[in-house]
Amino acid sequence: MAVDSITTAHISHVRALIITAVIAALLLVAFLTKPEDGYNETFWSLVPAVLAIALALITKEVYSSLFIGILFGAMLYAEFNFEKVLTTVVDDGFLAVLTEPWNVGILMFLVILGIIGVLVLKSGGTKAYAEWAMTHIKSRPMAELATWALGVLIFVDDYFNCLTVGQVMRSLTDKFKVSRAKLAYLIDATAAPICIIAPISSWAAAVSGSLRDGQIEEMGMNGFEAFLRTIPFNFYALFSIVMIVTIVLLKFDFGPMKRHEDNALKGDLFSTDDRPFEGVKEEKINENGHILDLVIPIIVFLIPSCIICLVYTGGAFDGVSFIDAFADCDASLGLTYGSLIGLLLTIVYMVARKAATFQSIMDALPAGFRNMVPPILILVFAWTLCTITGNLGSTEYVDSLLTDADSLSNFLPAIFMILACFIAFATGTSWGTMGILLPIVVATFHTSDTDLMIVGISACLAGAVFGDHVSPISDTTIMSSAGAQCSHVVHVSTHIPYAALVALMAFVFYVIAGFWQSYIVTVIGMAAMVGVLFGMKKLQDAGKLGFLDGKGKEPEPTEASE
Repeated sequence: MAVDSITTAHISHVRALIITAVIAALLLVAFLTKPEDGYNETFWSLVPAVLAIALALITKEVYSSLFIGILFGAMLYAEFNFEKVLTTVVDDGFLAVLTEPWNVGILMFLVILGIIGVLVLKSGGTKAYAEWAMTHIKSRPMAELATWALGVLIFVDDYFNCLTVGQVMRSLTDKFKVSRAKLAYLIDATAAPICIIAPISSWAAAVSGSLRDGQIEEMGMNGFEAFLRTIPFNFYALFSIVMIVTIVLLKFDFGPMKRHEDNALKGDLFSTDDRPFEGVKEEKINENGHILDLVIPIIVFLIPSCIICLVYTGGAFDGVSFIDAFADCDASLGLTYGSLIGLLLTIVYMVARKAATFQSIMDALPAGFRNMVPPILILVFAWTLCTITGNLGSTEYVDSLLTDADSLSNFLPAIFMILACFIAFATGTSWGTMGILLPIVVATFHTSDTDLMIVGISACLAGAVFGDHVSPISDTTIMSSAGAQCSHVVHVSTHIPYAALVALMAFVFYVIAGFWQSYIVTVIGMAAMVGVLFGMKKLQDAGKLGFLDGKGKEPEPTEASE
């Protein structure tokens, strides 16, 4: 063990030295080959983003990778003048993005969502939903669909989703002998796919923030409108939702998951002796909660408040039509207004209902903020990197590269999906991937057809979610394992075949959508997803799907602990 630790530490030190040497070499090359007119609008304008991507892939750590990319970009922009490097990073970088009202509004929205999530969990509304399900659900498929439905209902944030669904639904899925691996899959495969297509969610705010670019506005839309237009083309999210419902109704499982489900029907919910989350202390929840404590804060307070405030900022109260007001809204301001109103109404409701004490409400404020610190950090770093590369003229340089490459543009959405998959898998963060890639996607497509750009953005979002889904170092993957109290290794190994099938289907249809940007492609894709699963089920029943039946070396069965 000591030898392994020394070896691991030695490898880490060697890798750090190699990375440092490569960065130093890049800086030296940049210094010695400085163009007469500076680094603006040259290939060096792309190097900071490429460096951040490469470091994230190598180190599996997104914060330091983004910061090094920021620092490298500042050195190029300042032409190695130390004082200007400092002012570029601080004044033109972090302070610029943190004093921008639009950005601050997005960050406020995220914090308020975190607080509402903690309040809803403490109120016992989610627990009441589980208790209702225990008395009304009569079959195994319905138990799985009830778990999925709760995940759909908690669409405002994937962290809140993962932390809540497993904790409140385990007793129901255990009752109907659903394996912990399947429960972890249901949690993970619902959380991000639902949030990435929900207009009122932390993901909508993050994507809108990453898309807030002058080039988007030049094309007659804002970041929020661009996000809304990506929803019908987010094939991975939509196909994932279709797949969950289909495999549950068909009672179909394949790969390692099938073995776990077969063992669960025999009473073994784990298929392994590993109980990594056994004895973990869980969040204290109000025992007298009601389903309305879940429904009212989100469906009655938060969503209507946000919608009304969004159209208010778009001029709906000044005679502008609802559609035009929604398209021209200020997403940052509207979401901040709406979420704040929703939070205040939620607090008043919980105090009146005695669903939470004043002290527990106050405790939820810092707790909700803490839950949102990781995504806030990623957003701030990504915004700063985008600002600095923009100052270097990366957009203009990409435009010059693509002038003679129109014949390849139809394949770029599928290519961007693959790139996003790779980065998100290696880094474990979809938000970091989107923050790095989305500005590049917009710069690539902004001079071409608007519809093709929307498909390209959708492909980037889809790839980021898939890579995050199957990454063993992803925070949502880890939280899904914890929520289901399933071995993390088991969750990753059983989830990958399912997610990979969806990603493969999404890739095929992004190739098609590159040439045909129509909602019909989405409908055909969803139907094809059902058809593929139905065909696989038929092959399995005929004994012709052995390679995906989870056969092979099986773990020794253990007695169910629950």
